[in-house]
Amino acid sequence: MAAPLYTTASGQLYHAGKILIATVGLPARGKTHLSHAIERYLTWLGVKSGVFSLGDHRRKVLGGADKIPADYFSTGPKSADTEALRKRILDDFDDTVIDFFFNQGGQVVVYDANNGVQARRYAIREKYGKLGVHVMFLESICTDPRVVEANVRSVKLSSPDYVNWDPERAVQNYYSRIAGHERTYEPIENPSFPYIKLINVGEQVVVNNIQGYLQSRIVFFLMNIHNRQRTIYLVRAGEALVEHLYKADADLSSLGWDYADELAHFMVNLRRNKAGLPPLDGPAAAGAKDEFMEADSKAFEVWTSQRRRSSHTAYPLAEAGYKVIERSQLSEMNPGVVDGMTVDEVRRRFPDEYERKLREPYSHRFPRAESYHDLSVRLEPIIFELERTRNDVLIIGQSSVLRCLIAYLQGLQPHEIPSIQVREGHLIEILPQAYGVKTEVHEFWDPEARRNERDAAFDDLEQCAPEKSTLVHINEAVMSGPAVQPENPARLQWARRRNSSGRSPEGIRADREAIRELEAHLRENQIKEHSESAAL
Repeated sequence: MAAPLYTTASGQLYHAGKILIATVGLPARGKTHLSHAIERYLTWLGVKSGVFSLGDHRRKVLGGADKIPADYFSTGPKSADTEALRKRILDDFDDTVIDFFFNQGGQVVVYDANNGVQARRYAIREKYGKLGVHVMFLESICTDPRVVEANVRSVKLSSPDYVNWDPERAVQNYYSRIAGHERTYEPIENPSFPYIKLINVGEQVVVNNIQGYLQSRIVFFLMNIHNRQRTIYLVRAGEALVEHLYKADADLSSLGWDYADELAHFMVNLRRNKAGLPPLDGPAAAGAKDEFMEADSKAFEVWTSQRRRSSHTAYPLAEAGYKVIERSQLSEMNPGVVDGMTVDEVRRRFPDEYERKLREPYSHRFPRAESYHDLSVRLEPIIFELERTRNDVLIIGQSSVLRCLIAYLQGLQPHEIPSIQVREGHLIEILPQAYGVKTEVHEFWDPEARRNERDAAFDDLEQCAPEKSTLVHINEAVMSGPAVQPENPARLQWARRRNSSGRSPEGIRADREAIRELEAHLRENQIKEHSESAAL
């Protein structure tokens, strides 16, 4: 998403050239996980890249493990037929990689294979070096047998090689394959080779002879990742007192606080369900001393922006004992001069800008605004934090921010970002895996039904209210007209809305008075800005 700084007509980083990253390591050492993580990051950078797995290509040609010749993975002499088969598969695989480089405009290929002997690595370097491709090696070494076993059971048994196999028989078969590779495995020791060694997936990193901008970015990325499984949740913030007005930085409405409570309740029960525990009946905060939640609070954290509606949506989870971290990079996209305008107003006042926005929704920015490209660049530190953290994370933000993060996690292209749907009341659960990501959407809130209930309550209150002319519906609040000074500003603190249902008379009155105060505050700032401009 963060597009390259210098590109040619082909869209490639002209000073980086074509790069082949050949993985090295015994089976079940996380090479596939690393390969797809690199591809995801390079796509984020705007670099056309691809993961090419020799194992996948072999499965495409031969089928599952039961279709492989008995001596295919053996370290001793092989039959002439097996040797010919291995050579044919390897040549076809290399042809596919070369086609991606030179016919499909690819710039980086992750060559996902064991490549466990020096002779094979020399052959790769010689073959692709003659084609002008820079070859670097990524060796994954794992000395912890528990990590290897977990990788075998969680990843390899779900691979196409072992469809319909008995799990224990599949484990034994795979360990025999590992043992065969161990007898001939040769670690990288040639100092002239550009390589990265990852020991126990991040515990130790050895870098040798890495050159150039893009290779350095890849190294920096690899220094921040791990292969521990964790879940990332994404959800929109609750309703604000004034929607779609960036400069207001409005707090949650009473209905927004209802949303925050419902989110916390649903999130806690979802976590409990995954742990095999019964759900809580009451509010999440009521279970703050629950033994599970005390343990879960160390394995699960919440990230928000520093905007009020985002940070306050996380407040009930903080009350329940979960760690909430505010990150400024998660702030919503700045709309600039079109802040608060409707689509019709933008079309009328900025017709040329509006047309450009339709043509280039990812890269266009209105005056003094941010584009999705700008937002993606701003979010890069968040990407590294997501890769670095070992805890499960819930990110509460606005839809523009969540679109960019979803695109990164799912490996989508930049032009797809503006069209990603992030609905209010949907909790998006993303589980990064070795062969991609698993995504699940949970619905915990019906915004239309809740607002209809609130509107009905508002209508009832309006009919009974003696001050009909000053009653402000939250959906009709605008920052124009004469300022209305609140009768008692002390009564407008957010705690009133926090403790009032969005459908209750008290909640509606609290929203109304808070909107009045916000109007007065913004009007005062507007007058001050005009005075300062006139003085200049």
